[in-house]
Amino acid sequence: MGQTADAAPASPSVFRHRDFRLYQIARLCAVLAMQIESVAIGWQVYEVTGSALALGYTGLSQFVPFLAFCLVGGQVADRFDRRKILAICQAVMLLCSLALLAFAWGHVRDVRFVYGVLVVFGTARAFYAPAGSALTPHLVPKDELTRAVAVNSTTWQVATIAGPAVGGVLYGWAGATGAYVGSASLCALTVVWILSLKVRTGRASSQPLSFSTLVAGLRFVRRQRMLLGSITLDLFAVLLGGAVALLPIYARDVLHTGPWGLGLLRCAPAAGAAAVAVLLAMRPMGGRAGWKMFAAVAVFGAATCVFGVSRSLPLSLVALAVAGAADMVSVVVRHTLELMSTPDEMRGRVGAVNMMCIGASNELGEFRAGWLAEHVGAVPAVVTGALGTLLVVAIWAWGFPELRDVDRLETAAPTPQPDPASTETTPTQAVG
Repeated sequence: MGQTADAAPASPSVFRHRDFRLYQIARLCAVLAMQIESVAIGWQVYEVTGSALALGYTGLSQFVPFLAFCLVGGQVADRFDRRKILAICQAVMLLCSLALLAFAWGHVRDVRFVYGVLVVFGTARAFYAPAGSALTPHLVPKDELTRAVAVNSTTWQVATIAGPAVGGVLYGWAGATGAYVGSASLCALTVVWILSLKVRTGRASSQPLSFSTLVAGLRFVRRQRMLLGSITLDLFAVLLGGAVALLPIYARDVLHTGPWGLGLLRCAPAAGAAAVAVLLAMRPMGGRAGWKMFAAVAVFGAATCVFGVSRSLPLSLVALAVAGAADMVSVVVRHTLELMSTPDEMRGRVGAVNMMCIGASNELGEFRAGWLAEHVGAVPAVVTGALGTLLVVAIWAWGFPELRDVDRLETAAPTPQPDPASTETTPTQAVG
């Protein structure tokens, strides 16, 4: 701390670090590309097939490879230079964008081609996400890490808000071709910015890759009831209540709008989440955090139900924004509990477990919504899923008293239950 005070007593900006600035630009380009591409894929697949189940398969085709390789990706991030991992993965994502562009140019109507590209994309993301998460401590001094993480979150939210809107405008202006040209260009810029980083992380862990090290995070989460409850509550709530996959159907057939309307629908949850993130950064959550998490998930389910029955675009946007805001409360509680209740030597592997559950709730939730909408219709699929979320809240509030009784997040601590697989030590990571 003294070093920071001597250098700049007035809390200097983390943006004075060259590599951190370049990394934020790279993150912004990468997330924008992903959001633009997601809007274009959803609208194009539904336009070609007219099938809700086809939209569900777009989520499933990303989730299966992500689930298969996520734990391995966490291990790889500790054993190789993370900058190189990010550059390689982003180059693969660039090739995916170019493949989708060829799909649009060639007027190919077999969506199995899109699913194949998304399988490759999901695989790359399984390695990209752990490496990106672990790179930030190498870009700023240790005493500035908290502010760096906050900037990371802000960059993500800004891109998540802007990306769908830009994607909708590009699709409405130049069709799928224009959207994919935009996403491919941003992917290429991301590769350039990542390769411009001077940081070299090297090998953080010398442990051999083994089944025991892969599953240690799963064992830890299973034993920590408070952490298990928070992760699985979010998993099943979003798995049942998520409606993102069906937004193209709502935009075209329910709300009778175009790609621009789809872009607004896609960015509304992120707008609500960003507002709450800023509020929580200014005013900490305080006590009764466990009950606040349950209340937030219940609001998420109720807001999703309102969206499901809405026939008004403004009301739908408000409902999605409220759902995103409530989900952000759950995210903050869950992520803080993960950091506070997990020993440092287990955070990477526990984080990989959390990422797997996030992937399951999002991509597998998209498949659930698409499959159900194919059989009962989009509106019943969303409404029944939202009611299922409310049921999950009631069951988890009864079944996880450890989570319900959490007061202040700062006091969360792990239950002391030693496990041989979780006591492995790794070399201390240098912070550059």
